[in-house]
Amino acid sequence: MISTEREIINLIQNDERMMGILHAAGSLHLPDWWICAGFVRSKIWDELHGFKERTETPDVDVIYFNESNLEKETEKRMESALHDMLPEVPWSVKNEARMHVVNDISPYESTEDAISKFPETATALGVKLDSNQDLILTAPWGLDDVLNMEVRPTPYFNETQQRAVIYEERILKKNWKALWPEIKVYHTSWKP
Repeated sequence: MISTEREIINLIQNDERMMGILHAAGSLHLPDWWICAGFVRSKIWDELHGFKERTETPDVDVIYFNESNLEKETEKRMESALHDMLPEVPWSVKNEARMHVVNDISPYESTEDAISKFPETATALGVKLDSNQDLILTAPWGLDDVLNMEVRPTPYFNETQQRAVIYEERILKKNWKALWPEIKVYHTSWKP
C-alpha cells in the first residue's frame, strides 16, 4: 500500500522501465520538462489494485516549456530522438508554451501551470529527474485523489460548462473503471 509522496517516488525508482524512460527524456535537456499524466497515475493505481502486470498507457507524455521555439516540428524531432533511444515506448512530446493555442485558452506560465489545468486531479501529476538525477514529483492538486483512487475534475475543468463537458466526455471515453475497478468517478457540478 502506498500513501505518501516518498512511497510514490520509491515505487517509480524501483521500476526499471520507468526509470529508463525518465533517463531517456532527461537526456534531451528540455527546459522545464516533466513526464506526466497516465505515466504516473497508472503506476499508482496498478500498485493500489495489486496488479502484477503493468497497465499499458497509450502514450508517454513528455512536456516542456520553451517560449523561444514554438515550432511543432521541434516536438516531432524530440519524439523521433526518444523513439531512437526506446522504440517500444509510445512517445508524445509537447511544448506547453504553444499548447494554449491548440487548446484555445490563455497561455500557460510553465509546465506545472499546464499540469494544474489537466482535466482530472488524479492525472494532474508529473515526474522528472532533477540536475542531481534525483526523482521529483509534482502534484498541483495534491495526492489525495490519486491515492484514494478518486477521479474528479480539477478546479479549472469545473469553471465553465464547456470544460465540464470535455471532462465528462473524457471520463466516458477513457473508461478507467474497466481497467481499475476500485476507482470512484465524480462528475462536474455542471449539468450537460
